[in-house]
Amino acid sequence: MTALNGINLDINEGDICGIIGMSGAGKSTLVRCINYLEKPTNGSVIIENKNLSSLNDKELRKVRQNIGMIFQQFNLLLQRNVEDNICFPLEISGMNKNECGKRAEELLKLVGLADKRKSYPSQLSGGQKQRVAIARALSTNPKILLCDEATSALDPTTTRSILSLLKEINKKLGITIVIITHEMSVVEEICDYVAIVDNGSLVEHGAVEEVFSHPKTDAAKKLVYHNNSSVAEMNSKRCIRIVFDGKSSYEPVIANMVLECKAQVNILFADTRDINGKAFGQMVLQLPEDNLLADKIIYYLKDKKVVVEELLDYVK
Repeated sequence: MTALNGINLDINEGDICGIIGMSGAGKSTLVRCINYLEKPTNGSVIIENKNLSSLNDKELRKVRQNIGMIFQQFNLLLQRNVEDNICFPLEISGMNKNECGKRAEELLKLVGLADKRKSYPSQLSGGQKQRVAIARALSTNPKILLCDEATSALDPTTTRSILSLLKEINKKLGITIVIITHEMSVVEEICDYVAIVDNGSLVEHGAVEEVFSHPKTDAAKKLVYHNNSSVAEMNSKRCIRIVFDGKSSYEPVIANMVLECKAQVNILFADTRDINGKAFGQMVLQLPEDNLLADKIIYYLKDKKVVVEELLDYVK
């Protein structure tokens, strides 16, 4: 059985890249290939011009020191307090106790848990546990941070706070972050780029704004449209999807269009998103049966600099 096939992906230094797909798509296998915990049967994984397949065990361990990782279930050592959890990787690397303590103190300030130094995991909330896990992953000064479903076990409010922390870490420390998730909202909140994995293959990738505005594949459309069932009738109707950016979303484009074109449209689907700090909205409209009038509406919207995509087929 092939878990991944034909994956060709570049992640630039300092970026936040989201790898998204449904359960079983191959996301976690892909992230384990990045740090070579899973060795691909074919192909290459190259980090800072080093082909991991050509390295011996000692060289591979050195590369992995530059790769931190956080998980859905935190993976903290229950018998160690917060400080000792953060110090654990440093102890393995041979750092003395005083230096470990200083590093732990510095990282606890960074993740907002300076007062939890001597607490144990059982005394922490889920969000606090993940902050400790992030601090531990940063202890060895990695250049890359891999996050495998790191917010899936958290409530929405805590998820936003963890994503905000990751974004702050990216800006302050310049660390490249790779986020594995099945939630498009996570990608929209924090990522610069997104790679969509479906059935073990990379089906689409690019800037988050571009993929949101112009999804090309069935997998991307399902994520962008959130599998909305109310638009199922589009298969037999002439419909368009329009995308509003941060500027046009504040203008009454639809109301003005109805007045200008003297035609009504049926709104089948609408939502708004915050993509990396910018307001975006989308609507799926059912156009009038009169093709000349429908064309007039499309021309009007494009003239107003609104992204318009005619939906010839919607994948349910």
